[in-house]
Amino acid sequence: MRYQLLSFLCAATVIAYLQRSALGVPSKAIESELGLTAQDMGLVWLAWYAGYAAFQLPAGWIADRLGSKSALITFAVLWSTLTAVVGAATSFTGLWVLWGLMGIAQAGIFVCATKAIGATFPRTEHALASGALACCMAGGAALSQFVTGRLLGPLAWQEILVVYAVPGLVWAFVFALVVPRPEQPPPESEVPGDWALVPPAPAEPPAPAQWSRLLTDRNMLLLCAQQFQRAGAVALFFTWFPRYLQETKGVSVASSGGLAAWPLLAGMLGGLLGGTISDWLLVRTGNPRLSRQGLAACATTVCAGVSLAAFYADDANTAVLLISVAAFCGYASGVSAYATALSMGGKRVAPVFATMNMAGNIGAGLFPFVVGQLVGGTGNWNLTLLLFAGMFAGSAVCWTLLNPKGTLFEEPE
Repeated sequence: MRYQLLSFLCAATVIAYLQRSALGVPSKAIESELGLTAQDMGLVWLAWYAGYAAFQLPAGWIADRLGSKSALITFAVLWSTLTAVVGAATSFTGLWVLWGLMGIAQAGIFVCATKAIGATFPRTEHALASGALACCMAGGAALSQFVTGRLLGPLAWQEILVVYAVPGLVWAFVFALVVPRPEQPPPESEVPGDWALVPPAPAEPPAPAQWSRLLTDRNMLLLCAQQFQRAGAVALFFTWFPRYLQETKGVSVASSGGLAAWPLLAGMLGGLLGGTISDWLLVRTGNPRLSRQGLAACATTVCAGVSLAAFYADDANTAVLLISVAAFCGYASGVSAYATALSMGGKRVAPVFATMNMAGNIGAGLFPFVVGQLVGGTGNWNLTLLLFAGMFAGSAVCWTLLNPKGTLFEEPE
């Protein structure tokens, strides 16, 4: 049963990334039709990340109150509807507001998903389940680039957004009919052993979280700091990477789109293998410091090294190959962050994960903004990779200092 739930969560992740990446390919057409500049489009994307980051904690509160299933259905209907409505924007202000609202609505997806995983999967499979989600994040973004490029032309960008809203609404309807609430005990027809590994969440609402610990605990701060830097670096693949290849390697716009998909495909593999290896290490050794902290520290160190090597690459293919290795390791290390948040959250996963994810999305929103400022001030696009490598190096330092053992809050008996 839990794998059926995971399949639905993976499908929701692919749909969410298909929708959230939908403005990248038609950005020039949007600028032309609405009279925008590239800086205006940057602010539109920043609005999405700002809304997404700011509503992580409120989304966690809603997930705790409604339960992850009801909350996820509500969020999916909202963000899919807003995806379609964004096409009605006729000005910068309208696009900025509607795309920002879509980011707010998507803020609940991974808060709800990780809460559901924490309630239904044993600890030794948290990384595998999280890795499947990470794989689907990269896959959804790659799918969006590929499909949007082929739909644009036959369809206007507004029509593409309406098309992309449909799978989200269908998913919410089917999910509501098929999947039981993850926090509830299984139906009697379930095989007992399947759920025996998973103590269901208590029927009564969880005690209020100690919010001060989210802001003062050393390991929580390190978890957020690594996520801020890792997620910020990964944002390169959704924003400036095609432009970087055009400006520094002399490739065409069409070629840059195809080359930019390779790191995302490598990220899919990294997310899946990272989760599998992390759980395998945990089962074999029983040591979360090795399976979560050790794996993530090594992976982010490799990210920093190959990114720095890509800085010196002369041709586009070599640079893309090295950056794809960085993407593989970056997504593999992200799985450890998700699994550590699940472990630290205990029976209050939502606020812990929401805080970590909020930090990550602040980094993801700031990275493209800072790159724009650096390039605008110096005209040197190669600084993009130095910032990229530096953020992975900072993430590696955080993982080296972080202790993933134990929970953040005292667990009720």
